[in-house]
Amino acid sequence: MKLHLIGIAGTGMGSLAGLLRAAGHEVRGSDEHVYPPMSTQLAEQNIPVMQGFRPANLDWAPDRVVVGNVCRRDHVEVLAASERRIPLISFPALLSELFLTSRRSVVVAGTHGKTTSSSLMAFVLAQAGRDPSFLIGGVPLNFRRSWRLGAGPEFVVEGDEYDTAFFDKKSKFLHYRPQVVILTSVEFDHADIFANEEAVKDAFREFIALIPPEGHLVVCAASPGAMEVARAARCGVTTYGRPGADADWTFEVTGRKLGGRTILRLACAGKMMGTLDVGMAGIFNLENLTGVIAAAHVLGIEQPAITQAIRRFLGVKRRQEIVGVAAGVTVVDDFAHHPTAIRETLGALKGRYGPGKLIVAFEPRSATSRRSVFQHDFVGALAVADEVVLAPAYAPEKVPADQRLDVERLAADLRSHEVPARLVSGVPATVEHLALRAAPGDTVVIMSSGDYGGLHDKLLQRLGDPVRSARAEDQEAIDHLLNRVGITHADLHRTWPSFLLIPAGGEVSDGIAACVAIEPAGDDALLRLLAVAPERRGEGLGYLLLETAMRKARAEGALHLYLVTDEAQRPVGEKLGFDVIVRKDVTAAVAATDEYQMARSKTAIWMRKEL
Repeated sequence: MKLHLIGIAGTGMGSLAGLLRAAGHEVRGSDEHVYPPMSTQLAEQNIPVMQGFRPANLDWAPDRVVVGNVCRRDHVEVLAASERRIPLISFPALLSELFLTSRRSVVVAGTHGKTTSSSLMAFVLAQAGRDPSFLIGGVPLNFRRSWRLGAGPEFVVEGDEYDTAFFDKKSKFLHYRPQVVILTSVEFDHADIFANEEAVKDAFREFIALIPPEGHLVVCAASPGAMEVARAARCGVTTYGRPGADADWTFEVTGRKLGGRTILRLACAGKMMGTLDVGMAGIFNLENLTGVIAAAHVLGIEQPAITQAIRRFLGVKRRQEIVGVAAGVTVVDDFAHHPTAIRETLGALKGRYGPGKLIVAFEPRSATSRRSVFQHDFVGALAVADEVVLAPAYAPEKVPADQRLDVERLAADLRSHEVPARLVSGVPATVEHLALRAAPGDTVVIMSSGDYGGLHDKLLQRLGDPVRSARAEDQEAIDHLLNRVGITHADLHRTWPSFLLIPAGGEVSDGIAACVAIEPAGDDALLRLLAVAPERRGEGLGYLLLETAMRKARAEGALHLYLVTDEAQRPVGEKLGFDVIVRKDVTAAVAATDEYQMARSKTAIWMRKEL
């Protein structure tokens, strides 16, 4: 089938595009604003994206046009489809028709935590050998894409309560044929389509009532709204919650590890179920992790497989994601835009990456966050930070004047709570302000439901010699550097996401000054392909890269870290606590890596460090 997606660069539509392509359909689409991570994902799948909306975008004569909820009935491509008698269908309806009728639908719904919880659910199923399919409104780092078409019986879908299309104003999740549901929370949100909290609850009640009697609902006991709507269930119900909660499944934090990892003790109906090593932080994340475990048991997955998957879970792009470290400052990207999510995210990040200040740059961009409905709530949420920078509300003209968030007042209210806060207009001015205010050991978290004008990269570059994760567009520069220094390497098309690098300048075309790759190997990790441009040697870039890579590997749960290097970089490894080992002493998992097979040079030096 030939399918054209209007708004293809949105997180949901872009994910659906990849899924449709994997199922053998011909897919194209159009959008106005295209940026990572979805632009990268679409490019990797060779899915054509037409910039801008126009009738000519339908000249390829698709069989159906998929309409997102951003489209109004007078949208230029909707009108063109109607004139050409091309049938319209919504994204949720198409997903249901093509993928959910023959699979067990596992839906993760709720006001907060849907993306991370559905990503973890999919990863647990995959690690247990169940070969699941999934469609998620974010990019799980373990999978590197937001969709998967598996051969197993389960399909994990992030259930969004937002409306479906201009011809279907009901919530998307009503199309998803739920059989097993995780319900994380129910609060007032989406003020542009729901009149009040009761209207939100009504939508969730209708969704819960769809679960068949033989299905199952797993619900968070700490959310009064979720527990209230759970009474609509006709199926079995399991509850989960934080320490001390009256719930079937609970957890207790028993320790902390280097790298920001947490040790949990898990219990079900008072029975101890084991200890978990978790890379996620914050009470909400740990709570919803417990909900995923409860759902995994409902699906028949054994606890040892669950424990291993949780230990290896890397998280989701734009959810407490470290985008880079520069001048000792950690820059974090987060999608949070609801007061509850902001408060819990900031609480989780405080002190996690250093002893310094937690500085927040917040852009009110979503339909709800730029409204005055949460004017007071934002004060309490943002006051968790040590300092706050506010951007003007995005596209304020789209909100009636008497309903707009007053950002100046928000800054003043934060200052009255002794939190330094100011409104800064424009990304260049924001970069300068943050660069002056941030010091080594500080964490800057950038919160927006959009890209905030590229603030993340611009701040890192302003701070100087940033270490960041590689992107698809960096492949050529990495290849060039490795060739310059004479390091043999495989094609980077598959391995580029494993690299950390230091850009040579502000643009991709400037090349890179240094790079290193981190390859997971069972319970360990392997650092490989460490390279520094000859003209930049002696500046400590290799040390900076390895130090950051070591923290990353520790945060991701590696027990030991191996390093393959040469005599020139050996002192750097020794300074960081690596010991030289005999190559034959590596573990079987490390011996199975690409690097072990390629690093046959007699001059290669193998080193190891316990994390």
